[in-house]
Amino acid sequence: MSAANEGRPRVRYEKKDHVAYVTMDRPEVLNAMDLRMHEELAGIWDDVEADDDVRAAVLTGAGDRAFTVGQDLKERARLDAGGAPLTTFGSRGQPGWPRLTDRFTLSKPVVARVHGYALGGGFELALACDLIIASEQAVFALPEAKLGLVPGAGGAFRLARQLPQKVAMGYLLTGRRLDAATALGFGLVNEVMPADRLDACVKQWTDDLVRSAPLSVRAIREAALKSVDMPLEEAFTARYAWEERRRRSADAVEGVRAFTEKRDPHWTGR
Repeated sequence: MSAANEGRPRVRYEKKDHVAYVTMDRPEVLNAMDLRMHEELAGIWDDVEADDDVRAAVLTGAGDRAFTVGQDLKERARLDAGGAPLTTFGSRGQPGWPRLTDRFTLSKPVVARVHGYALGGGFELALACDLIIASEQAVFALPEAKLGLVPGAGGAFRLARQLPQKVAMGYLLTGRRLDAATALGFGLVNEVMPADRLDACVKQWTDDLVRSAPLSVRAIREAALKSVDMPLEEAFTARYAWEERRRRSADAVEGVRAFTEKRDPHWTGR
């Protein structure tokens, strides 16, 4: 890698029409995530959460070969040689904590736009997103077992929740790859598109997210994720902070009023 590339930011961040676009930008190494990238991403997710004008985010990788291949293994080898602590489950104590994969307080939906390889931590990032829109060239895998590692950014936990157990164990224990069509068949991705239609498909989803009431989106997302392991009766009576805010908001009556008045709703998020 050239010195010029080494010095530039690892992530591009743009906001447009209520959507934050987060692009991991190291295409020369298939967007491998080094510690500096994790630090930059942490600041970006803080901003996504804090900016009330942002209603959804899109996470993707630069170039035409990879979403991201996960941890920068060359950097990891240098850290190991220098005696740095070995990693395990979660990002606590590491640069960029909490990373998206264990940032459980993020309240806005994140769409993974996946083209090319999503391997290791890249697959874990995608699994942590709310929606995955993949190109036909997308390839997913958790190869950690072949490297003497574990999928510590949640892959061992999320894949076992998002696939039938035997299927998940097969991919976790062998590092076998899933192509986009297989991932779609298992329900791991929302849509698979030709590469030249991928951005248009992502925009359709973000347009729909932005048209929805922002407080409703946050309340529904919180309730769905928080209640997934609860008994159904408990889920109905649990406390959901974003639902309490939605119920007290102007938006709680705006949607019905707009429908009866045959106009588009004006969401304030307040």
